[in-house]
Amino acid sequence: MKRKGNGQQRKTIAKVLRYIKRYWGYLGCSILLAAFTVAMTLYLPLLIGDALDLIIEKGLVDFDGILTILKKMGVIILLTAAAQWIMNACNNKITYNIIRDIRKEAFDKIERLPLKYIDAHSYGEIVSRVIADVDQFADGLLMGFTQFFTGVLTILGTLGFMLAISVKITAAVVIITPVSLFVASFIAKKTFSMFKLQSETRGEQTAFIEEIVGNQKVVQAFSKEDDMLDRFDEINERLKKCSLRAIFFSSLTNPATRFVNSLVYAAVGIVGAFLVISSAESGQFGFTVGSLSALLSYANQYTKPFNEISGVVTELQNALACAARVFELMEEKAEEPDAFDACELKEADGRVSLSHVYFSYVPEQKLIEDFNLAVQPGARVAIVGPTGCGKTTLINLLMRFYDVNSGEILVSGTSVRKMTRKSLRNNYGMVLQETWLRSGTIRENIAMGKPEATEEEVVAAAKASHAHSFIRRLPDGYDTVITEDGGNLSQGQKQLLCIARVMLLLPPMLILDEATSSIDTRTELKIQEAFGRMMQGRTSFIVAHRLSTIQEADVILVMKDGSIIEQGKHEDLLAKNGFYAKLYQSQFANHPA
Repeated sequence: MKRKGNGQQRKTIAKVLRYIKRYWGYLGCSILLAAFTVAMTLYLPLLIGDALDLIIEKGLVDFDGILTILKKMGVIILLTAAAQWIMNACNNKITYNIIRDIRKEAFDKIERLPLKYIDAHSYGEIVSRVIADVDQFADGLLMGFTQFFTGVLTILGTLGFMLAISVKITAAVVIITPVSLFVASFIAKKTFSMFKLQSETRGEQTAFIEEIVGNQKVVQAFSKEDDMLDRFDEINERLKKCSLRAIFFSSLTNPATRFVNSLVYAAVGIVGAFLVISSAESGQFGFTVGSLSALLSYANQYTKPFNEISGVVTELQNALACAARVFELMEEKAEEPDAFDACELKEADGRVSLSHVYFSYVPEQKLIEDFNLAVQPGARVAIVGPTGCGKTTLINLLMRFYDVNSGEILVSGTSVRKMTRKSLRNNYGMVLQETWLRSGTIRENIAMGKPEATEEEVVAAAKASHAHSFIRRLPDGYDTVITEDGGNLSQGQKQLLCIARVMLLLPPMLILDEATSSIDTRTELKIQEAFGRMMQGRTSFIVAHRLSTIQEADVILVMKDGSIIEQGKHEDLLAKNGFYAKLYQSQFANHPA
């Protein structure tokens, strides 16, 4: 398990480095500026030591020499501050360019993911990966760029300066160094899996909140507030536990590295003091108080990066855990691309046939088996049957949201696998029971499939769908801005807008899946008349639970367990007194035909 976690971490780092390579210019500039900043910062203690050595005793102070040193220090501090500002700007540029690229590619991947992935994962969990996890990754990456390079260069540079002053003291420091490296390594190994679990649990919580907020009316209608609160508390408790474990191990970093820092500082002070005394007694003054002051400053600067780097490593564990979840999404297998020789379906003639079609969402649960259907141009095909019989699945296959496991679907005599998905779907007009509206004006929502439509065309489509009257009553009419999913519009009004979209396009084939389920009876009768005119000469697939709406269909397919068990006209099916007749009688028990 540990080896698997380390392998995943290495793969994640390699993927992050591929993004960093795109901005190698900024990265190189950042490293050069970090080196300059470190060199200037480490040069200051030498100047301070020199200044101390110019203070010999009371009354014997070289003020001119000290003033020269102070001027040098002022210039160095100004140059260092400017270099740090530019370095931070480069780091920000790298980080937020990488985050922009990752989010863009992640969103692009979502657009290309097969529908089965979207169906199998909650929306909130996907949103959490693209938003929350990427934000966490950005925080860790920025800290890494800001402190990691500077910390490493500070350690190396400090050792160089210390070696120039005293080999013995430098040796004492280096001997204690592995303790800090061991602490950092131990914490890094422990925290990655914990932060990954924390990120996954946070995604689960985000998904749950998104689900409950979006369905608050249903929760209140069934008085499930307490149950949902208990469920939330359970997720929240798990998040608390895994977060506490991750934070506990990461919080060991500071005290552990500070302890090592103190050991190094004490070692430099003790060994340095003896060297100063020894040097004074010998009368050589090779190792002065100024040298000891510089070494103590270097010892402090040498150990400080270990503390910072350990903190950075801990933060990077969290960042890499979040990045791993984002990369998992980005590496999901995309929807099978159109065949390289796929043709464009220009104008379908309405012929649709399904030959020996087999399909199931999961292999162990069979759904559609040996399904055969031939539809002539302009035919009205009604599809009825109990819940779960495969009606909506058949629509998904016709639109090629899912591909069949075996068998073939032909449109205008050509296999749907041999034509582009876009051209296939452009020949269908689809109205579902579930409505979808986007943020924007009423006009933009109606003209979604035909952005170039004129004002007259949009109004004509709205009138045909009987949406014009309620649109006129809105504050700004067709320019009224609605929020995502329709805002304060009723379910029936939202469905009328979706019907208006199809009325505007008038494609050669129609799919109506409970298209009038949320509309009042009076308006439904008018829309059925409009549908009747629209379906003239167009192949139409009508999924309906209310059998009164499909009595005029050319053929009614009665489905059960993924197969067609009856088919024919309304009167013929009633005369057979089979499954359809029982469905009809259950709806119209008090109103015999």
